Amino acid sequence: MTDQSPPSQPAVDPALIARVKGIILQPKLEWARIDGEFATTRSLFTRYAMILAAIGPICSLIGGQLLPVFGTPMSIVGALLVAAVSYVLSLVAVYVLGLIINALAPNFGGTGNPVQAMKVAVYSYTAAWLVGVFGLIPMLGVLSILGLYSFYLLYLGLPVLMKVPAEKAVGYFIVTVILGLVMSFIISAIVGTIAASFVIAGAGMPAIAGG
Repeated sequence: MTDQSPPSQPAVDPALIARVKGIILQPKLEWARIDGEFATTRSLFTRYAMILAAIGPICSLIGGQLLPVFGTPMSIVGALLVAAVSYVLSLVAVYVLGLIINALAPNFGGTGNPVQAMKVAVYSYTAAWLVGVFGLIPMLGVLSILGLYSFYLLYLGLPVLMKVPAEKAVGYFIVTVILGLVMSFIISAIVGTIAASFVIAGAGMPAIAGG
């Protein structure tokens, strides 16, 4: 009688890897697949968004501690707090974008559907989340511009999933992007304020000690 160990489970869900590859490399075909898939807002977040959204905060946390841009790393408590806030707010941003997409759809001849709208929001964010890996080496932060590919993914996905007529798709995309950018600026300002407060506090500690 021989003991048989259970088959090892892959570290990352193969379905998630396949979806990332598909939406990045063949977005038109992948949006068509996504359009017909069953999903819920919960599954979209727990099986996809919550995983990919963690890339940037984790990589920036590690990179900021090991290779700080300004020579002195932020305190670990401050870095952890900034990473946590960035992570939570990035998920909030996706959720709000989904609400915006759904609310705007009827105004451009589309069909309102909360789950379809959330699919567009979640999967179009893929490129923006992936470039978060450059946070491991802060000097490569300029490469984060590659995350702009998410705008193209959004442009392709909106008319397919929200059933917006071709002649109104561009206007729908532009309005969605404008509102999404306003939301992103607000979120960036919140994270930046928190980070700055810890940088200032960290700089003040040596001065107090020296005094």
